[in-house]
Amino acid sequence: MQRFINNPDDIVDETVAGFVRAHSDMVKLDAENNRVVLSQWAGEKDRVGIVTGGGSGHEPAFIGYTGKNMVDATAVGELFSSPTAKSFHDCIKAANGGAGVAVLYGNYAGDNMNVKMAAKMAKRDGIEVKTVVANDDVCSAPATEREKRRGVAGEIMMWKIGGAKAATGASLDEVIATAQKAIDNCRSVGVGLGPCTLPAVGHPNFEIEPGKMEVGIGHHGEPGTRVEELKTANEVADDMTRIVLDDHNLPAGTEVAVLVSGLGATPVDELYVLFDRMASQIEAAGLKVYKAYVGNYFTSLEMVGATLTVLALDDELKPLLDMDTACPGF
Repeated sequence: MQRFINNPDDIVDETVAGFVRAHSDMVKLDAENNRVVLSQWAGEKDRVGIVTGGGSGHEPAFIGYTGKNMVDATAVGELFSSPTAKSFHDCIKAANGGAGVAVLYGNYAGDNMNVKMAAKMAKRDGIEVKTVVANDDVCSAPATEREKRRGVAGEIMMWKIGGAKAATGASLDEVIATAQKAIDNCRSVGVGLGPCTLPAVGHPNFEIEPGKMEVGIGHHGEPGTRVEELKTANEVADDMTRIVLDDHNLPAGTEVAVLVSGLGATPVDELYVLFDRMASQIEAAGLKVYKAYVGNYFTSLEMVGATLTVLALDDELKPLLDMDTACPGF
């Protein structure tokens, strides 16, 4: 393992410190909790606050989506581990401008538990909190049990649209409904080609044999639906697109936003190769690509692989997706 690290136990705090210093025009560190990153616009009076959080190692998620018209406060966890309930609670307090707070986060056991605890703490403070739980990862559970699916890169679309809705002056219920629509309209899939290593552990946390790929892999190395021989880029793109579109079952003419993210160690040129084929297949299915995002948006340390997210748009979601934002990751 060759990494730019000092003490592995300090990497999260040092990452956050460097991130805040690099992007001080958009974000700041909470004065009392160094595991809470705040937007410079957090706590604006009479605007619904937007909060998220998750484990580190997925940069620019989660901290990179903190900023104007996006996330107001982000709770930072250890590598691949949930933030504490206290950190979520501190986020809620910082994001509160008197109109309530929407906590938009991914469907993981630790996050579910700690957000619920934080919401109860915030209720005692007199802050109204409502939540949306992202569950866009198609391969993590069947469509009949969608509530069990993990949240992955579709969370980015949920934050973008939820934050934009809050910026319009919408009520907490309206923000929650629109953020819920955004994640309901997302489907994602990941393919892994190589594992990642937690610095404190020093060896890969799962295995993918050379010449193999894992379809449906999770952002922490959770098992996918199948392991098979590595195929060409076009074949992989076709498979990923088919998985997402079959689950989506969108009518012809639907406009979509497409996000292709690397998992940390995949060259960006390969992501464009995948996207080109994916877009052609999406268009062949009768859909229209309204907007595309290609790059490292939601990673997993140095995992080799990529994810595809497709968001179905409508007349409400399109202008919210288009609204200007100022955050490091978008």
